[in-house]
Amino acid sequence: MPSFHRTTLALALLCAGSCITAPQHSLLSQAVAATMATSDAAVHDPAVILRTMERVADWQLAHPTGYPLEDWTEAVGDAGMMALVGISGNESYRDAMRSAGQKNAWRLGPSMYHADDYAVGQMYAELFQYSREPHMIAPMREQFDYMLAHPRAGSLNWKTPGVQQRWSWCDALFMGPPAWARLSAVTGDPRYLDFAIRNWWLTSDYLYDRDEHLYFRDSRFFEQREANGSKVFWGRGNGWVMGGLVRMLQYIPEQHAERARFITQYRAMAQRLLSLQQADGLWRPSLLDPVNYSSRESSGTALYTYALAWGVNQGLLARAQFEPAVQKAWQALSSHVLADGKLIHVQPIGEDPRKFDPQSSDVFAVGGFLLAGSEMYRMALASDGAVQEISVRNPGADYRLEQSVELAQSGDLVVMDALTSRVLPSQKLVNGLLFQADLAGQETRRYLLIPRQKLPAVPPVQSRAHARFVPERLDDFAWENDRVAHRTYGPAVMRDPKELLVSSGIDVWSKSTRKLVLDDWYRRGDYHLDRGDGLDFYHVGSSRGCGGLGIYAGQSLYPSRNFSAWKVLADGPLRAEFELRFEHWNVAGRPVAEVRRVQLDAGSHFSRVESRFDSVDKAPLTVGVGIVQREGSGHYQQGSNSMSYWEPAQGSHGSNACAVIVPASATYLNQAGHYLALAPAKPATPFVYYLGAVWSKGGDFSSAAAWDAHVAATASRVTEPLVIQRTR
Repeated sequence: MPSFHRTTLALALLCAGSCITAPQHSLLSQAVAATMATSDAAVHDPAVILRTMERVADWQLAHPTGYPLEDWTEAVGDAGMMALVGISGNESYRDAMRSAGQKNAWRLGPSMYHADDYAVGQMYAELFQYSREPHMIAPMREQFDYMLAHPRAGSLNWKTPGVQQRWSWCDALFMGPPAWARLSAVTGDPRYLDFAIRNWWLTSDYLYDRDEHLYFRDSRFFEQREANGSKVFWGRGNGWVMGGLVRMLQYIPEQHAERARFITQYRAMAQRLLSLQQADGLWRPSLLDPVNYSSRESSGTALYTYALAWGVNQGLLARAQFEPAVQKAWQALSSHVLADGKLIHVQPIGEDPRKFDPQSSDVFAVGGFLLAGSEMYRMALASDGAVQEISVRNPGADYRLEQSVELAQSGDLVVMDALTSRVLPSQKLVNGLLFQADLAGQETRRYLLIPRQKLPAVPPVQSRAHARFVPERLDDFAWENDRVAHRTYGPAVMRDPKELLVSSGIDVWSKSTRKLVLDDWYRRGDYHLDRGDGLDFYHVGSSRGCGGLGIYAGQSLYPSRNFSAWKVLADGPLRAEFELRFEHWNVAGRPVAEVRRVQLDAGSHFSRVESRFDSVDKAPLTVGVGIVQREGSGHYQQGSNSMSYWEPAQGSHGSNACAVIVPASATYLNQAGHYLALAPAKPATPFVYYLGAVWSKGGDFSSAAAWDAHVAATASRVTEPLVIQRTR
């Protein structure tokens, strides 16, 4: 575990660089000279900052430590790597994190209750935000659920048996609470955040010195004093706390009752730490006795730079007062990066903080450096005033994960999360921009819009939505995302002598993977067999399938024939969008045609359908959206603007489920083997509804009750959309 071993309280004046040999001094002088020559660029040029971060990360990846990959040291390095992943255009850093998670089997460290051993969960949760693969967080969620059911309580006194199963030392506040907060953010379960907050304040009440606005490392240091008579406050230890405060505030919603208390402590500590920064821009290993502990130390300074730069970027700290100090600290840190990318002057674990090899480096310090760099990068981007800011508010009480935010915005922009400084996956639309947000009930989060040309790099975006015409399979049109897959039938299948299928029904492909399978399944041609990622066992035939429509007249439903033309409007990475044209068909003697536009966004089980009907007769139409019924005992649920149907199990395949949401006033009936939602539509006026599906073995919803709850939540989100405002 992170430790601060003091060997003596005697006065010892050491040179600022400790004891440096001639070759070492030459290397360090070269690094300092190079940094000072470009000091202005080092703090103001995003490209220079990013290149420095990548050099340091590259050196670290090329020099593995030998620590277990789930160790706290690696976990802090991972936190910094994930900060770099959020701004770098080089996918190798994300690949390295994924590889580490896979080698760990996404498990936490060996001790269930020791904060150091679940620090790596921070990386798992952040990586999960990119790909939303449940296995990445499943072991952590299982372990945290157990800990919630079997909490450890008792004194935080260091002499208490089992005390390290609680957050009894200040370093734990960086290692533990942010992992819990992140798990709440990516699952929507508030219990994890509540646990983190409650236990943070137990530790704070015990270790925080309200006079000095600093944390004791643990109870052993309450009565100890330095040679100058001051209290003992470990430099890196308080850096862990400041970093932990930031990483909590990134995921405590703005409306949360405890957020203000965290901000108060953060500001008080920031003000105190500003007064303890030394003339060279660094903080010393012992905060109140810099004379006796004069060695330059980069790991604690990196954490302070990260925390204070974040506060300036958030507007929580006065820019005029804190920005010069932050820039000075970053210049000092950069001077400790050698030409090959090695970060030096890192106090090793368990070493005398007054005297250590100035060439020493370690992965946890690299993590702190990269975290600091991410905030310096964001500060530099915003310095020319070209950055816009928007706020996105969830007006509902429910937690909304992966909610699409669509902006009517000109120009080529990227989106940065204002709290984490992570560039978010986004997609340029014909007349705007699309990205996604995770929002707690009533939460407001802020996002920065940055001209793409201002960024030296943009992180690659994993494609999670896809749509295409499939001529090799009788003119199917298919679309999918990381949750569901559908297809409908084109003109060729109507002429095929083996099928002669006339149907505009909607098929469901049952997926059990977050990967896109459409192209692979068509290439294999055996998609009626489960090869480990799902299969097609949903029979459509000439029915409406899952959300197909027709025009209802005279107590009968008149469906169209197969689509006659198609057009792909967007093919990922976050949205698949396309149009299908259906030629005029006879509706009780009235010719009607349709142009249907379908959108499916990443992370959603529901496709948005917008149909425009053409008819010489301009009288209103009644649209019937259907779900085909199956033989056997299924489960049907009707809401105020939705209907859902959990099909009876089909042998070992399990059950498919379908739902339809119709925002307009609708009536519901059961007719001719279908559940129908009937709603009015006017020719040439958009008629909007949503169709969704899930597979009981797909991993998302395994019961009818869970699916019904999701359908109801989605229906409420349709009627109560996110609120978007420009704030700057």
